Amino acid sequence: MRILVVCGAGASSTFVAQRVRHAAQAAGRQISAVAGTEQSLPIDLDAADIVLVGPHLRHALDRIRFEAASRDAAVILLPDDVFTDIDGTRTLALVEAEATAVRPEAHDSVASTPDHRTTPTERNPA
Repeated sequence: MRILVVCGAGASSTFVAQRVRHAAQAAGRQISAVAGTEQSLPIDLDAADIVLVGPHLRHALDRIRFEAASRDAAVILLPDDVFTDIDGTRTLALVEAEATAVRPEAHDSVASTPDHRTTPTERNPA
């Protein structure tokens, strides 16, 4: 599964992507996570199954969803406290929940890319 973490300038998304990679590795999951910016989104979307959107980009969520829909990528709005997820496990749980919602059997093998994805959704757990 390929994850794109998007923020305004790329700094905070780099931390989130790194933490998700570490959490995935610790959980034995084959997940790639890369950081991107709002400006690089049109190019970066081509290599993403799931787009994690920083909470500070809430204002751009509809546009990001629109761009991601044409590439069959799911969109998750990250919670406001995402940057306190030091080990990345909560963020990885969001990704796994999305993968399971899209294809229930994916929970056991999140490493595989979904064959059938639904319309991108916003997930913002409390």
